[in-house]
Amino acid sequence: MVTILGMTELYFDNRYRSLYLEGEPMLLFKKEKQVIEFMLKHLDLVENSLKTGIETIERYLEDNISEAKVLARKVRSLESEADVVRYDIRDKLYSGAYLPLLREDIYKLIESIDKVANAGEACCDFFLNQRPMIPDGLKPDFLEVVKESLGIIDNLKLAVLCYFKGECKIETVREHTKEVGMQESRVDKLEWDLTKAILTSPMDLALQLHLRLCLENIVEVSDRAEDAGDQLELATLKSMV
Repeated sequence: MVTILGMTELYFDNRYRSLYLEGEPMLLFKKEKQVIEFMLKHLDLVENSLKTGIETIERYLEDNISEAKVLARKVRSLESEADVVRYDIRDKLYSGAYLPLLREDIYKLIESIDKVANAGEACCDFFLNQRPMIPDGLKPDFLEVVKESLGIIDNLKLAVLCYFKGECKIETVREHTKEVGMQESRVDKLEWDLTKAILTSPMDLALQLHLRLCLENIVEVSDRAEDAGDQLELATLKSMV
């Protein structure tokens, strides 16, 4: 027996695939299955884009600009691929995948995840286009913020996979989204500490402001990931109707 939007006594038919709904399987039809497949592909592309973004900035901080440029191009390519998949998901939703109650929230979730990738791409572009002159003494601190902010995709991906693949209960989805929020808070703390280090340093004001702007671009990634986690929470709540 399965549950779908509050209805019981529906029996699983292996023509369909089981997704997650309130900790129980949910009947899925062809269009919904295609949305899930596209969603998983989109999530992988976003993850690869952000992980490549971390490598890009690592190479930049090592003064390996040529390799950083190559990696930055890969980031842009992955983000562009993710955009194409997002359009495919939108088309499937327009064609009637999922009930209207969930359709809008699912697309908003996809959009919010895509904005995480956009922020990662913008972060890499800032480094390669504006070439911030980061003092050697601050490079480890910048790299720590980069890894924590762009690395937030790990917890976000776990939460989204839980929701779409239906392999865990609602409480588990919420635990993963909570981890996203906690990691964003850690990024905020690192941002505060590094901002203080920048503004109390003997650097001239122009460089201080440029480094502060660089830092803002880095933490934008985790900010957008927190937004995506909030959107996932909303979609999860509506699936419990």
